[in-house]
Amino acid sequence: METARPRTRAAARLGAHATREEQRKRRPVRRWQRRRIGEEQEEAVFREVVSFTRDPLPARYYDKDTTKPISFYLPSLEELLAWTPDAEDSFNVALEPLKCRQPPLSSQRPRTLLCHDMMGGYLDDKFIQGSAAQNPYCFYHWQCIDIFVYFSHHLVTIPPVGWTNAAHRHGVCVLGTFIAEWKEGGQLCEAFLAGDERSYQAVADQLVLIAQFFRFDGWLINIESSLSLAAVGNVPPFLRYLSTQLCRQVPGGLVLWYDSVVSSGQVKWQNELNEQNRIFFDSCDGFFTNYNWQEEHLDRMVAQAGERRADVYVGVDVFARGNVVGGQFDTHKSLELIRKHGFSAALFAPGWVYECLEKRDFFQNQDKFWGLLGRYLPPHSICSLPFVTSFCLGMGTRRVCYGQEEAVGPWYHPSAQEIQPLFAEQRPEGDGQGWVKTHCCLADAWNGGSSLLLRGVIPPEVGHVAVRLFSLHVPVPPKIFLSMVYKLEGPSDVGVALELTTGDAGSCHVGGISTLSETSSRHSPRPLRVPPTKLARWVGHCGQQLSGGWVQRCYEVNLQGCVLQDLWVSFSRPPGSREQEAFVCRLGELQVVDANSLLRPLPRVQAVSVSRVRWQRAAPEEEEEQRPARLRLSCALHWSYPLSHVRCFRIHCCRATGSPAEGPPGPEKPALLGLAFVNQYRVVDLAVAAAGPGTDGRVEFLVEPVPREGFLVPKAEWGRAALLYSGPHT
Repeated sequence: METARPRTRAAARLGAHATREEQRKRRPVRRWQRRRIGEEQEEAVFREVVSFTRDPLPARYYDKDTTKPISFYLPSLEELLAWTPDAEDSFNVALEPLKCRQPPLSSQRPRTLLCHDMMGGYLDDKFIQGSAAQNPYCFYHWQCIDIFVYFSHHLVTIPPVGWTNAAHRHGVCVLGTFIAEWKEGGQLCEAFLAGDERSYQAVADQLVLIAQFFRFDGWLINIESSLSLAAVGNVPPFLRYLSTQLCRQVPGGLVLWYDSVVSSGQVKWQNELNEQNRIFFDSCDGFFTNYNWQEEHLDRMVAQAGERRADVYVGVDVFARGNVVGGQFDTHKSLELIRKHGFSAALFAPGWVYECLEKRDFFQNQDKFWGLLGRYLPPHSICSLPFVTSFCLGMGTRRVCYGQEEAVGPWYHPSAQEIQPLFAEQRPEGDGQGWVKTHCCLADAWNGGSSLLLRGVIPPEVGHVAVRLFSLHVPVPPKIFLSMVYKLEGPSDVGVALELTTGDAGSCHVGGISTLSETSSRHSPRPLRVPPTKLARWVGHCGQQLSGGWVQRCYEVNLQGCVLQDLWVSFSRPPGSREQEAFVCRLGELQVVDANSLLRPLPRVQAVSVSRVRWQRAAPEEEEEQRPARLRLSCALHWSYPLSHVRCFRIHCCRATGSPAEGPPGPEKPALLGLAFVNQYRVVDLAVAAAGPGTDGRVEFLVEPVPREGFLVPKAEWGRAALLYSGPHT
C-alpha cells in the first residue's frame, strides 16, 4: 500500500509502530513457494492446513455480521487521541488524488458545498469493497459542486473512502466532520479547549494526521455546546493552528466553521456572519451559516465578508425545516438570493429526494432537483489526461465488462463510480423543437453497471443537434487518441459523432480534424477505419460492431499549443431525410488519451500474498444442497503495484481440487470476486470444496490491474497466488 511518509509530529511518533503492526498482520500463511506457470508468468503458492480456530477481527474495521471491511468513525476524544495508522486502516485510504480543476477552489468564484447527511450516516456506503444493496442512494451531479462534506453526529466523522474516490475523480474536495453536541459535547470541548495550547494542538495534530493518512481534504468544525470563557477563548487559536498544519500536510486543505457558538461561548445561531462570530471566520478558511436566514441577513453580510464573500457558505436546508427560504423543489429560490449577493452556498441534506420521495422515482426526482438549480451552479472543468469514463454510477443490477455480462444481481460500490457528465437538456439556438436530453440508465451497460442514455429530436429545420457532455481544461499533448462506444436503440440511421472544443494556449494548430465553421472552435474528428498500427494492441475494434450491438469509433488528432475545452456528441439526420428524426442512443464509454502513453510498458502486479486465513464449515442447508462437502474461506490478499498507474484492480478466483503432484488444474474461467482500489482485498466467505483424503484443495487468486487509460491488460501482467489446503489433522 502506497501511503505518504508520516510528516506531522503525531505521525513521526507513530510511524514505526504502524510498520511493525502491518508486518505482523500481513504475515502470510506459513508455507509458500513460487511456481512458474509459463514463460512469462509466475504464481506464489501458499499451503494451509484447514483449522476452524477463530482469529478475531478488530470490530472497528470489519462488519460484525459479514466481516467485510468497513469505513468507520471515532466516537470519543480518547479514541481520537489514541488513533494510530494501522494495517487495517489501509483499506480506507483513497486511491484517487484530488484532480486538478478550473477554476481552482482558491478562486473567488462563489462555490457550492454539498453536506451529505443521511439517516445517521455509514449506511451501505460504509462497505469499502461494495455491497449487494438494492436501490441505494447515489449522487452523480459532481460537476455542479465544489466541496463534499460527509456529515454524521459522531465526534469524528471520517468520510467513507468510496465518497472520497468518487469526489476526487471529479475534482471535488472532501471534508470530514468534527462535531460536539449537547452537555456531553460541552464536557468534551472543555477537556481539550479550556487548558493550555498543548491540549488543543494534540487534537488538531490528530485531525491533520487522519486527513493526511486517509487522503481527504479537511474538516467542518461544528461545536453546538456552550463553552466556558476559557474554552471559547482557545477556539480561534485552535482553528488557526488546525488550518495552518492542515495546509502544510494536505495540499489545498480546508477548515470550515459552522455558525453555532458565538464569541461569548453561548450557542446562539446567528444565520449570518456578524461581529458575534466573525472571530471564528477570521481564524479558518470559511464560514457555514445556519439555515434560518432571510434576504436582510445576506444584505448585512456583504460588508462583513468584504473580499471573502466566496468563503461564506450560506446554509440551505433542503428539507425546509424552520423559517427558511426555499427548500425541497423550491431550493432554487434560496440559490437565486445567495448568488445575487455573491456568496457561496451550502446545500444541507439534498438526499431529501431519496429519503422522502418514492425510491422508484429517485433518478427522475434527483435530475429534477438539480436541474432546477442548474443556472446557479456553474460547472468546473477537469484538467488532466487520461480522461476515461464508462458512465458507471458505481451501482447496477448486473456487472458487465466490455460488453460481456459477468454477474447478475444488485451491487453498489461508490469507489467504482466513473466520471459523470453534465446532465442537461440541450436545444439548438433559435429553434423550439429540436432537443437532446441526458439520463443515467441501469438497463444496459458497456462496462460496469450503467450507461448514459441520450434521447432527442432533430426537427426538419436543422441538420443536426448536439449536447455538451463534459467541461474540460486540458493542455493537450501533440497527439491524442479518442474513442467512443455507443449504440442506437431501435431502427435508426441517425449519424452519431464525437465533437470537441479547443481553446488557444498560445497558437493552437489543429490537424486531422474538420472545423464546423470558419469562426468556430468546435471540431469534428474524422473516425479511423482501423486503429494505428502502434496502438492495435489496445484498440483492435475501431469502426467495428461489438457484442451487444455496441459500436466503437476511434479518432487520432494532432494538436499543437491547444487546450481541450469541451466534449460534445452530435446527432445528424440521415442523408435525404426531411422528416423529424427522433433517436435514442446509449453511450458506453468515452476515452481521451495521450497516444504516446499507450506505448509505455505496463508494470506487472507482483508479490501477491495470502494471509489472515479463516475457515468455516458450510451451513447444514448448504451441505445438503451441494456435494462434495463445502467450506467457507476468508482471507486477505496483498500485492505490489504502483497505484498512480491504475484505475482499480479486478479480483478473480479459480477453484479446483487435485493432487499436488499433478500441478495446476486445467484452464478454468476465472470468476470475478470484486474490485479493489488499494493494493489489498479481503475475500469473504468464498465457497470452496473440502479437500478429500490424500488430496489438496486448491484456489487460485488473480489480480487484474485496470490502467488509467481504460484498456484490458494481458493476463501475463496479472498477479497470481494459489492457496493449497488440506484437511485438519486428526
